Order: sequence, then structure tokens, then C-alpha cells
Amino acid sequence: MPNSKELSNRIGSIRDTMKITNAMYMISSMKLRKAKAKLAGTEPYFDSLVSEISNILLHMPDMEDRYFATLDDERSKEHKKAFIVIIGDKGMAGAYNHNIIKETTKLATQDDRLFVVGEVGRQVLRMEGYNVEPDFNFSANNPTMHRARVIAESIIELYKNGELDEVHVIYTRMINTMSSEVRTEQLLPLKTHTFLKKELIEKTMREQGDKTLEQIEREADDWYLIYPSAKKVLEKLVYNYITGYVYSTLVEGYASEENARMMAMQAATDNAKEMLSELTIQYNRVRQAAITQEITEVIGGAKALRRKQQKNGKQ
Repeated sequence: MPNSKELSNRIGSIRDTMKITNAMYMISSMKLRKAKAKLAGTEPYFDSLVSEISNILLHMPDMEDRYFATLDDERSKEHKKAFIVIIGDKGMAGAYNHNIIKETTKLATQDDRLFVVGEVGRQVLRMEGYNVEPDFNFSANNPTMHRARVIAESIIELYKNGELDEVHVIYTRMINTMSSEVRTEQLLPLKTHTFLKKELIEKTMREQGDKTLEQIEREADDWYLIYPSAKKVLEKLVYNYITGYVYSTLVEGYASEENARMMAMQAATDNAKEMLSELTIQYNRVRQAAITQEITEVIGGAKALRRKQQKNGKQ
């Protein structure tokens, strides 16, 4: 059994560690609130972009655009595929980084190009032999719209030049403070049906009275005029949409990471409290045993002294 000094040192070490984990919990909590506020501030703009794209696609269904998938695109099996992987820059966040790496290795082949945001993923995936882009070095910490715009521009440029045919995003979405899930969503090419929501079509038809959807589409050119052209406006909207989408996934990933770190630090603090409780009991027992031993030795010494005095008196 450890002596009292060893137990005392261990208790002091655990208390110091608990101070660190508690401080990290508070920092992650503050960062999480800021990330949520950032995302909430951009949602109205993002929703407006989706609404405008939906209107153009609904009113001009025959228009083709390079950013939207066609039947030939979907049937082709020789797509040059890429993944944008949003992961953390550091650990101590529970299973956050592990879950994203696991999902990436399940979906991506070593021929696919990986654009990794976050230092942890870059190192691990490169060591496992995946095709990680060497010049794509972006931090996952404190995401900004500027960073999302730079990422979107580089991905769109590769897509326009034919270097990429299909782009997916792997990130973590926080469901609530207790749970999150890794999601994989297709970024490019966009799918028309994701914008043509049933509610939007029904709303448009209500506004047009008893007309059918075919009649609305035939008359679209008469009442839905776009300058300089629908195609140019759509491409600009799509560019802004992709930028906003990348930004939202960056913020979602960052918020999920900080939430996972907050939960991990809370668990570490709780475990430290349990260990302190057990060690304090053990320390008190050791102290009690030491005090009992000291008392026993004093009593034994007093008895021996008394016996000696009695013996000398008889002589």
C-alpha cells in the first residue's frame, strides 16, 4: 500500500489536472457559443440563396448548367472523385477525429483526392497512404467566411477545368449538446431536386391560381425576367451558395469539435473527482493507521518504562 506522502503527491497531481480540464471545458463552452452565433448569423443569407436558386430552376426547368448533375453525369462510372474532409487540428476531443477518419477511409479510395481541413486528418490520412492534397493547408480552428470563400474558389476552379467530376464533403453535424453524427453530402455537381422542394412548387401554384405546373413553366419567360441572363445569375448564385455551404460545414465541424472536447473535459473532471474521493479515503486510512501505530508505540514505550521503574524500585 502506498504511504501517505505518495498518496498526498498523487492527490495534488490530480487536483492540478482537474483545474486544467475544468479550464478547457470553460474555453470550449465559450467557443461553442461563438460558433453557434456565427452560424445563426449566416442562415438568413444562406436561405435566401437557396430560395433564389429554387425559383430559377422552377421557372426555367429546361436550362442546363455545368454545376448541376445531368443524367449522363449520374450514369458515368469514371468520375474523378474528391472529398473535402473537415476534421480537428488537435486531439483531446473524445472520438471526434476518430469518427471522421473512420468514415473517410470507408468511403474514399486511395485514388480519390482528399482536401483535408485540419492537421490531425492530414497527418493520419497521409500516413495511411491516401491522396491528400499537399498544398491544401487550412485550419479548422475559428472558421471564417474568407476561408470558406478561398476553399470554394479552389474547388470550383478544379471542377470547371474538368480535374474533378464529383465532390463530397465529410463533416460532423451537432444534433444536440449530447450527440453528433458524421455526415457525407455531395457538394458538386448539385442536384436539382434538392432545390425544387415540394413546398415551393405548391406555393408557386397557389399564387398562380388553378394553372398547372406545365402552364406556369410555359409562361415563365413572360413574368420571370432576369438580367443579364438566367444562366449567369444562376452561376453567381451557385458560387455564393457553395461558399455558404462550405462555411456552414466548417462552422458545424468546429462547433461539434468544441462540443466533443467540452464533453471529454467534463468526463475527465468527473473522473478526477471520483479518483480524488477514493484517494482521500485511502489517504485518511493510511493516516489513521499511522496515527494508531504511533499511539501504540507510545503506549508500549510507556509500559516498558513503567516496568523498568518498578524493577529498579524493587532492587
